[in-house]
Amino acid sequence: MKFLKRAYCRTFQCMFKIIMPLLPYREPKRVKDYEELGYDLLELGGRRALVVTDKTLNDLGLTKNLLETLKKMDINYFVFDKVLPNPTISQIEEGLKEYKANSCNCIVALGGGSVMDCAKMIGARAVRPNQSVAGMRGLLKINKKLPPLVAIPTTAGTGSEVTVTAVITDDKTHKKYPINDFSLIPHLALLDAELTLGLGKFTTAATGMDALTHAIEAYIGRATTKKTREASLKAIKLIKENLLSAYQNGNNYQARKNMLEASYLAGVAFTRSYVGYVHAIAHSLGGKYNIAHGYANAVILPVMLKSYGESAHKKLAQIAKYVGLADASASNEKAAQSVIDWIEGLNFTFGFKSNFPELIETDIAELATAANAEANPLYPVPVLMDREELEHIYHKLLVQ
Repeated sequence: MKFLKRAYCRTFQCMFKIIMPLLPYREPKRVKDYEELGYDLLELGGRRALVVTDKTLNDLGLTKNLLETLKKMDINYFVFDKVLPNPTISQIEEGLKEYKANSCNCIVALGGGSVMDCAKMIGARAVRPNQSVAGMRGLLKINKKLPPLVAIPTTAGTGSEVTVTAVITDDKTHKKYPINDFSLIPHLALLDAELTLGLGKFTTAATGMDALTHAIEAYIGRATTKKTREASLKAIKLIKENLLSAYQNGNNYQARKNMLEASYLAGVAFTRSYVGYVHAIAHSLGGKYNIAHGYANAVILPVMLKSYGESAHKKLAQIAKYVGLADASASNEKAAQSVIDWIEGLNFTFGFKSNFPELIETDIAELATAANAEANPLYPVPVLMDREELEHIYHKLLVQ
């Protein structure tokens, strides 16, 4: 990256870090069960709820406890179960019509990251009726309090139940991009491990690697705080100790519970310290080719960590020593390599490739432009890269 652009990016990131303690970051209230959720929702004024989910979860009966509780509490509910992976603007607009048609005044999201992100943006559109979803792209474009929002994750990966972020796909341009605003943080969150039991192996692996990427990118970035560093390390340790167990035995309740906690902690970390180029590249690939986000992160992560080189060694070494991948006496370079080796080992176990057969070389310039626009100047990465440098990363992800 050229000097002036690099100076601009680092100055922007430095100023953002300085004002971070003054910004209205918060965490949702974590409720222990559905009954507490119902009482708290009533206290927030929720009387007519739009329940946002997907058809599979609804058909499997995973919404049963939630819906029974809402009925018991005399909270009217209306189910919108048309959310698909990688939520689109058209899905959000369809959900908004349901919200308005039924005079809803609160939203309950039960599902994976796509469901929670869709629910967030339905709420955003409800309070900003004259602002398009595309117009909210980027940082702090909503600036208005959402209706009471409840998040109940059914996968352990995105951390959307605690973050300022919603990731949306424009179904006309096929561009995927994040929307960041403090108002998108849910008011209540329920981590119910029962909902994740029996989750398929691919989804378990991909969402787990998504959480791992959140934690690592947040930790190695240059905008960390004591709280985000602690949350990242705890998340990575939980993932190291539980992801393979959850993958190998889908009904391992304790492993599932610990992975939900890891995903939440990783969300706490990256919503304040942000992610990096792994996510920017993954979003571009997801928008263009509909590649699952967690899977994309898993494939890109070791490639990017190698590309950061020595600039990331110290922090990767701290991770390695904290989670037991390297001895305290190991050099930073050797310890950092142990983290990369571990990630590559996980990918091998999961049957993940080291490249993307979908990736077309003639698309790389367009994809790198999108990644550059998302990441710079916001993401406080260890090494700054411009569009041309990001193109080299895409070339490493091509099938040779």
